[in-house]
This record gives sequence, structure tokens and C-alpha cells, in this order.
Amino acid sequence: MAKLENRKKQNPKLQQSELCDGRASLYLEYYLGRTETPVLDEDGNQVFYTEGAMAGKPKYQIKHSRKKENLNLYIWLHPRNQQERLQNKNTLALAEKIRFEREQSFLEDREGYRLRKDMDEDFLEFCNEFIKSPALTKYTRITLGHGLQKFKNFLADTPRYSLYRNNLKMTQLTLDMVAAYVEYLKENGTGDGPKIYFRMFKRMVTAAVDKDLIKKNPCRGFVLKNDNMTLQKEILLPEEIQQLVATHFEGERPEIHRAFIFGLYTGVRWCDTSQLTYRNVDYSTQTLRFQQQKTKDHSSRSWVIVPLNDTLIRLIGEPDNDNYDERIFTVPHYNICNLYLRKWVKAAGIRKKITWHCARHSFAVNVLTKGANIKTVSSLLGHTSIKMTERYLHVVDSLKQDAINSLGEINYAPM
Repeated sequence: MAKLENRKKQNPKLQQSELCDGRASLYLEYYLGRTETPVLDEDGNQVFYTEGAMAGKPKYQIKHSRKKENLNLYIWLHPRNQQERLQNKNTLALAEKIRFEREQSFLEDREGYRLRKDMDEDFLEFCNEFIKSPALTKYTRITLGHGLQKFKNFLADTPRYSLYRNNLKMTQLTLDMVAAYVEYLKENGTGDGPKIYFRMFKRMVTAAVDKDLIKKNPCRGFVLKNDNMTLQKEILLPEEIQQLVATHFEGERPEIHRAFIFGLYTGVRWCDTSQLTYRNVDYSTQTLRFQQQKTKDHSSRSWVIVPLNDTLIRLIGEPDNDNYDERIFTVPHYNICNLYLRKWVKAAGIRKKITWHCARHSFAVNVLTKGANIKTVSSLLGHTSIKMTERYLHVVDSLKQDAINSLGEINYAPM
């Protein structure tokens, strides 16, 4: 039987893996060193040995790192004749030559240093660089940035992982950490938020795996779902919209009012509203045509056409000096807009938690309540699937039930 001779100090070592056809596949196994991760208690404090020769010394979890390189060379496990024995001899000689060359490179710290350096790279810094990629759309970069910040918040808020809030090596991103992050998202989020945050996190982890910085994807097997048929955000009913529009107060910001009202009557997202120019408006046909930032470059339905009535045309207005590249709405950052909305809604006496995205949901529910066809609403919202629009039907049914219930009881007794 063919048997490899290995010296303990060889790095890489020549190894073989038995195949079912009577041969063995040859590969090189590199030893990349070990990593020491501090063992922490539930409060995030270092654990120490309490007995034996190590008493008083800190505990560490030791992990040895290895890497395999397939040589695509094969030998016979049980050579049956002189030809097969000669073939084994020549193949092993070639494999040993390759092993020796790799060892020299490894010893000179060319390949070996790079491999160890990759394993020690900071995952958080890698994510920062990945987000800056020009291949990503602006919307994707923003969303990934929010996803990374959420993961950093998790590290800072979780005692056992707070040690890694500023530096997290690739090898320290474990299954246990991912499992804890999933639970953190479930406990600290509502609606689509947790699912979106985890999807962004998985995308960054997968990018690190694709670059061989992480050997095995720690996110594999984890799925974060929510009830897509349930609308989680609040909506503004028509009478509440009129109440909000009629509300004025000291320090109000007309541009934010104008942009939010536009969203309530068109369902256009903030990220699209903030980018619209007068060139997107066809005044002759009274239509708005734009490409959605969220689905740009990866959906055939990214373009949306919205009919405009006279009220919306007046709200949009016309550009100064015929500059059709001028932005229709000059609004501050999304977070600032949401903070301002709280003041506006409170001043209007509306006791609901309203964010900018509630305008889109309010538009969908209100037009469906008025009898609009679900396919029409799906097209106006630019949904890639009608299933996304069906979420609003449950709210419409609930509103209809509330309307019936509001009629009160009938005190009728037959004779």
C-alpha cells in the first residue's frame, strides 16, 4: 500500500485522501499557527484558572489554523504492477518537489506571512473598505453602512463580545457570535428591520469568504424571517393627513412639509424623493417618471411612472430659470427628517409613531381603501412582486371592519 513519509517539522506537509476508485488524492496541508481568544464570563470579564499549575492565569480558547492545497495529483493505493508502482514513484517525486518549493516560499515569509496576515485582518475594517466599493450603488452603500453600524452596536451592547467592538479578527467571527447577533436583532427590532440588517451582514461576511479571509461561512444555516403579510408600521388616515397638512407651528420647515406631503400622495420613498429633479416631470402629460434607487441596476421594474393631478403639479412647482436639473425637494438627512416629523406629528395632536416611510404605507392603504386595483397600486409603488403589495390588504380589511363596528349596536327586538 502506498504510504507517505512525513517529517514532523515539514510545513506544508504532503498528505493523501483515499478515493473510492482505489487511488489517493495528494494535497498539501499548511499549518498557519494558532489564535488565542480570551474566555469571558457572562458579564464580559476575563476567566482565570482556579487550580493546578495554571492557577491565577487567564484562560484562553486555542484554535489551530490550517489550510489545504489540492495538487490534482493521484497515486495508486495498492499498485498491481510495475507500471503503477513506477507511476506512483514519479507522482510522489513531483509532489515532493512542489511541497519543497512551497516550503521555501513559506519559510521566506512570502506565502506564509500573507496567509497569516489575512487570517488576522480586522473584519470591521474589511467591511468599511467593502462598503466603499464603486461597484455598489449609492443606496446599497448606505444600507450596508447601516448594517455594519448595527453589528457594531451589538458588539458594544453585548458584554461577552464588547472586547471586539473596535477590532474583530476574521477567526473571531464564530457561529456563537452570529447566533447571538440574530437574537439581538430579534429583540431590538421590528418589521423588516432585523431581516434587512442580517441580510446586509451576511453580504459582508460572504465577501470576506469569497476572498478566502474566512475559511467557513459562520452565517450558513441562519435565517431571520418575519411575517411579511403583517404591516408593522403606522399609517395616516385621510382625515389625519388633512389634520397634519393644516398644522403650522413656530420653527416649521416648509421644504420638509412639502416633501412629506408629496410622499403621502404618491408613495415615493425618501431616497427617491430627495433625488428627484424637474427633468423627471412631464408637464404636458402630468406624469412623474424616475428610476428607484432601491432596485436600480438589478430589477427590470426599477422604473416607475406616477400620474400627477393638478394638486401635485402645484406642489411640485416649476424650476427657477428653466433649470430642469434642479432638485424638486431640498431636504436634509433622513434621520433629521424623521426627528422633525416627530415634532410635526406631535404638534398636530396625532398619537402615532410616524416615520418618513409611513407616507408610502399610508398612500398604499388609502388608495386601496378607495377601491384601487391591487395591480395598479403595485405598479405605482414599483413593487417587483404583487406579494409585497398584498400586505396592505390586511390593513384595508381591518379598516373596513372598524368602519362597520363604528356604527354601534342595533337595539332591535322582533315582536
